[in-house]
Amino acid sequence: MGLIIFAVLTTISGYGLWQLFVKAGRKGWEAIVPFYSQYIQAKLMGKPLWWVILLLVPIVNVFIFYNLYLDFIHCFGKRRFWENAAAVLVPFIVLPMWAKDNNVRFLNGLYAKNLKAASQEGIVMTEEKRAEIALESYKEYKIKYPYKKSMVREWADAIVFATVAASLIRGFLIEAYMIPTGSMERTLLVGDFLFVSKLNYGPRIPNTPIAFPFAHHTMPITGGKAYSELIELPYKRLPGFQKIERNDVVVFNFPAGDTVALENQNASYYDLVRAYGWQTVNSQFTIQARPIDKRENYIKRCVGLPGDKISMKDAKLFVNDQPGFDPPESQLDYLVLTDGTPLNMERLKELRIEAIGGDQQPGVYQLFMTQDELAIVKSWSNVKEIRRNPVGEGAYPYDPQYKWNFDNFGPILIPKKGWSVALNEQTLPIYERAIRVYENNKLEKRSDGIYINDVRADHYTFKMDYFWMMGDNRHNSLDSRGWGFVPEDHIVGKALFTWMSWDDIGTGLSKIRWNRIFKGIH
Repeated sequence: MGLIIFAVLTTISGYGLWQLFVKAGRKGWEAIVPFYSQYIQAKLMGKPLWWVILLLVPIVNVFIFYNLYLDFIHCFGKRRFWENAAAVLVPFIVLPMWAKDNNVRFLNGLYAKNLKAASQEGIVMTEEKRAEIALESYKEYKIKYPYKKSMVREWADAIVFATVAASLIRGFLIEAYMIPTGSMERTLLVGDFLFVSKLNYGPRIPNTPIAFPFAHHTMPITGGKAYSELIELPYKRLPGFQKIERNDVVVFNFPAGDTVALENQNASYYDLVRAYGWQTVNSQFTIQARPIDKRENYIKRCVGLPGDKISMKDAKLFVNDQPGFDPPESQLDYLVLTDGTPLNMERLKELRIEAIGGDQQPGVYQLFMTQDELAIVKSWSNVKEIRRNPVGEGAYPYDPQYKWNFDNFGPILIPKKGWSVALNEQTLPIYERAIRVYENNKLEKRSDGIYINDVRADHYTFKMDYFWMMGDNRHNSLDSRGWGFVPEDHIVGKALFTWMSWDDIGTGLSKIRWNRIFKGIH
């Protein structure tokens, strides 16, 4: 539903901009072509070409885009603050309205007047001549209808407005993300750029509203916190279009990211503590706590809903004792042995097969492959043996009584709001973190029993819904099997579609995966 609404509003906005381009003497289709649209806007207003080139620079491109867009809107006499705000926040309302209003004219009719005069003089109206007349008309318009702001003030206004508008859009409507790892292969590929809707499940009110624009938790270049904890707001989510559905692809804040070792963030703080001990980790690293909305963003598939029973048997997922989502191109971990000669790494790269090894042990590789890729690699003449890599012990809740691993796991019940769990030696390892950390309770084990907030308790009733997230690349995904439940207050949004996909194979335009542009995520 969210994707449909977004598509409808985008189409309406595009239609309005199309009609305004026609009013400006341009072809309507030019309004909806990325980059070319901004090039035409820059051309109409005499902006240098490097402005358009700066659209390729992250963060800077936001300010350039809004400066060109708002300057274009100004050319129709829409200069007041509320008109600029409406053009950014509700373009699907005001752009078609202005396009249909005969009183809204490009450069107050100067362009049409000058174009008519040139035609009467017998001047041939080439594309270049139209652009020249448009630029002359723009300069005339600036003199005849002066906008009393210096260039510095105009830029300052554009920067402030763009920052506020972009922050509101990113925070409450839709945000762009990039896929940095292969945990969702092949559903999502490394180098995919996604749009994630905050509207579907309802946008969250920021826990830390005082923050540096466009930075998540760390300041660019200088480092340090990009947010202030001077004001911390409780969890609140605005109404959304839908509830999370089983098998949705969801972006969420990493639950185990509440504490980080700043010098080593490739592993979670809790993994480091399990490996080296609390004393060693806290003495060797700078330890920092992070609020919910400033924890790392992860993207996984929601395979389990509140109240579901989850289990894994020989790498197969079961939900409520029924077979769960089985990724059509799921990858597993294989040990590949050759005759001593190296594998064709370029061919593996083309196949998008992640390969580890071959250096310290020549002829021994660890490959993550689908069944089709397994058949291809097995056919290579120098490959002598391929076998499934055994999965080692160790999975949530990392308790001696639970000998679980990522392939054989559970059963485990996902908490739901209002559900009560009996507290005992068997259930406490599974639900302790949710009770203590996510729901902010003081939990203690004393000689005479379990105490919650200094009151002896034999059960606990959950205040939130929880979810179970897993990557489609089941043998190469850090997911709920490693850190447990995802609370509802960690949910960021629903992945809608890829708007760009960039491969590290090839050069120039060949790096773009054209078949993935505007591809929906399912």
